[in-house]
Amino acid sequence: MTLFRPCIDLHQGAVKQIVGSSLKDGDALPETNFTSEQSADYYAGLYRDDRLAGGHVIKLGPGNDEAAAAALSAYPGGLQVGGGIDPTNAAQWLEAGASHVVVTSGLFDAQRRFSAERLDRLVAEVGRERLVIDLSCRARGDGWVVAMDRWQVDTDLWLSVDTLRDLSASCAEFLVHAADVEGKCGGIDSGLVRFLGANSPVPATYAGGAFSMADLETVQALSRGRVDLTIGSALDIFGGSGVKYRDCVAWNQRVS
Repeated sequence: MTLFRPCIDLHQGAVKQIVGSSLKDGDALPETNFTSEQSADYYAGLYRDDRLAGGHVIKLGPGNDEAAAAALSAYPGGLQVGGGIDPTNAAQWLEAGASHVVVTSGLFDAQRRFSAERLDRLVAEVGRERLVIDLSCRARGDGWVVAMDRWQVDTDLWLSVDTLRDLSASCAEFLVHAADVEGKCGGIDSGLVRFLGANSPVPATYAGGAFSMADLETVQALSRGRVDLTIGSALDIFGGSGVKYRDCVAWNQRVS
């Protein structure tokens, strides 16, 4: 059954909800829907108390390590962490309390090409069962291409049946943000959800565009309950008006 998966997105040390397509390198500030007055560990404690497992803490750029560590300390074993993860630091994030590490850019070389060697090094460091591969992507033609560096840069890796099958042998889960609709509260990428539900051999979580409780029902129907959903900017705890956090907690209690 489709579950609600919570998130904590960090930018410059603060909990924010950002329009994914607006993230850029340099001094330009991204389009921000919400900046919280609460700390990352506040949200982690909330998810802990409501027994919401499998959420992710994503570090969007530098300056977020302290906040991420505080969140993991507040909910040890209950949150995944991603952003700048590579073989040199993956183990330390697990030691800090992450249930899994989430990796995207660390799987690609300087030419943006997927590197099986880099993936093998990560698996050797933390184990398949503690690794989540982030296949966040952008729509290109009739398909989706995986994007790296905070979804700014297209790689040579396309989301395909073969990609999901091959990478599933090296990870416990997939995390997939639809970067084109991330943070816009304008609707999910239904085709992407349907594709993941039909083809992912391991658990998958989709994020991007959700704006109402009906999206949980839609993802459940499209994926036949095989894909979970993250809701961010639409949530009332992140300044949104479309979805009440307490309704999401109640949904999980009903379906789990």
